[in-house]
Amino acid sequence: MTKKQQGYEIVPFPRLRQFIVDSGRMAHRKHIIRCLVEVDVTQARQYIRKHKEKTGEPLSFTAFVIACLGQAVEANKGVHAYRNWRNQLIIFDEVDVVTYIEVDLEDRKFPLAYIVRAINRKTMREIQAELRAVQANPESSPNAKRWKSMKWFLFLPALIRDIFYWAVSRNPHAWKKYVGTVYLTAVGMFGEGSGWGMGFSAHTLGVIVGGIGEKPVVREGRIEIRECLSLTVDFDHDLVDGAPAARFMQKFQELIESGYGLTNLSGPEDQQGDAGC
Repeated sequence: MTKKQQGYEIVPFPRLRQFIVDSGRMAHRKHIIRCLVEVDVTQARQYIRKHKEKTGEPLSFTAFVIACLGQAVEANKGVHAYRNWRNQLIIFDEVDVVTYIEVDLEDRKFPLAYIVRAINRKTMREIQAELRAVQANPESSPNAKRWKSMKWFLFLPALIRDIFYWAVSRNPHAWKKYVGTVYLTAVGMFGEGSGWGMGFSAHTLGVIVGGIGEKPVVREGRIEIRECLSLTVDFDHDLVDGAPAARFMQKFQELIESGYGLTNLSGPEDQQGDAGC
């Protein structure tokens, strides 16, 4: 219950946020390689704008990035490997991304975790439709349904919860079921201008989609103003070395810059090569 005092108010700490606190403790134990890159999204955003002008349909930039992420991991599957209790690496065929959708839950705005399954086998449109369905009806999300039982789990002492988390982290199949194999959050949608997000992730691969800003870029000997996306990509160095991480980053960047999955939504006059930052 909110209590209004002179000069301030007291509100209860949302119990749901305890999961954020717990995941922060888990992530702190990881040995992270962090990459900060700028990706030219001029062509992708042109496709999105032209599609809206022609059809009136707004396309989800987040769904587009998720589709690119799925294909980049498909080409470099070791970046979403997990280690089991036998000290073996489990590399899944399907790429499941956990992302966050801001919803109203228990009369509060809350980033609801939602897992999009098999993003390497879905089109951008399929991913977009799935995300928008959850936004329209968050109660339909498996995590929202699970919350009614999981909230009692948060009454357990932190030590007991940490033992449970550790057991799940050593069971890759359980980890995939409950939290996916890859983490992505898009903080750039809540602000304007460029900028990197610096967060934490307990996953082998974590992506923070930052802001988009205009930057001067040298292309074919000329300076051009391009739209550049700030991306933060984290790898668990216990499982992923620098070379595989670099190959993944190159593929991820190529897919985004080429407008993967968007080109077939535009007319032939829009099919032009482009690259940048």
